Amino acid sequence: MGKRLILAINPGSTSTKIALYEEDKLVFENTLRHSVEELSPFTCITDQFQFRKDLVLGEIASHNIDTERIIAVIGRGGLLRPIESGMYIVNKTMKDDLFSAKYGQHASNLGALIADELARSFKNATAYIVDPVVVDELQDIARISGHPLIERKSIFHALNHKGVARSYASEVDRDYEEMNLIIAHMGGGISVGAHLKGRVVDVNNALDGDGPFSPERSGGLPAGQLAELCFNNNHTYKDIKEMLTGKGGLVAYLGTNNFLEAGTMAKNGDAKAMLVKNAIAYQVAKEIGAAAAVLSGKVDAIILTGGLAHDKEHVSLIKSMIGFISKVVIYPGEDEMKSLAFNGLLALDGEIDIKNY
Repeated sequence: MGKRLILAINPGSTSTKIALYEEDKLVFENTLRHSVEELSPFTCITDQFQFRKDLVLGEIASHNIDTERIIAVIGRGGLLRPIESGMYIVNKTMKDDLFSAKYGQHASNLGALIADELARSFKNATAYIVDPVVVDELQDIARISGHPLIERKSIFHALNHKGVARSYASEVDRDYEEMNLIIAHMGGGISVGAHLKGRVVDVNNALDGDGPFSPERSGGLPAGQLAELCFNNNHTYKDIKEMLTGKGGLVAYLGTNNFLEAGTMAKNGDAKAMLVKNAIAYQVAKEIGAAAAVLSGKVDAIILTGGLAHDKEHVSLIKSMIGFISKVVIYPGEDEMKSLAFNGLLALDGEIDIKNY
């Protein structure tokens, strides 16, 4: 039958990324863009299922792939109940939770659903997800918020965190499970995690209201002022949610969610753009300092990753503030497709366990 093929699928808000690997070698990768007009007829995320699935099938057909060689279809995990890090087989319980949006609406919910449907149509394939955003390895003390009605949650860029952590460990010829790392993923949202011997024991909720602000999110706002805003200015619940996620951060300050554009504004003499852009670096550095305290100062390395890590001035400012803690390593961008396929290969070779949801 030839070498094994692994298909990775990563749905985002306005795109669906697809990549095919032959063992550990990339065969092709493409990003299928979805315009506002194309998505406007769909009321909720799961309504987009058939539309996106058909596009993925069309992309596969255009490459004349022998689908009988595809043995794993791996989707980006969506909003599920809190689970441990790892690779999970897609089952009915998982699909029911995603179709019903029991734990929230997010484009990544489509990853497992599309993966399962495709795997069923291929002769030898099984559907999986790897390290969804709800990976929860928090230590108990990190869950305490300050009021019993609110518990701190673990929602972060688990796939990229774990991927770069294992890549770095491999490069220095050590096991991820024996290292203490601080990883800052800096993209549309920002998550800073304290990795203690292979477990993310503390991390900010990067989705809706914790940690540094980012290109699209307001981060941890002062609670009293936020409460006052909610009740004294005729804002709806929807208004506040959008302010926290989607219309916060750079968007609110500068009218753009493009960090590169904000950098250009700053270089052209826009003092406000410079201040706000630097404030992101400042808050990321503060969060890294807090993570160092969680690890009692015993930090093997600090890793900066995500799209914002491409900006040398941004990275330089962060390094100037936290370089005293440990060495700083840069992994610009994110390679979630490779992480999906790599984890799939590890599982298929028996090097990591396949779990049930």
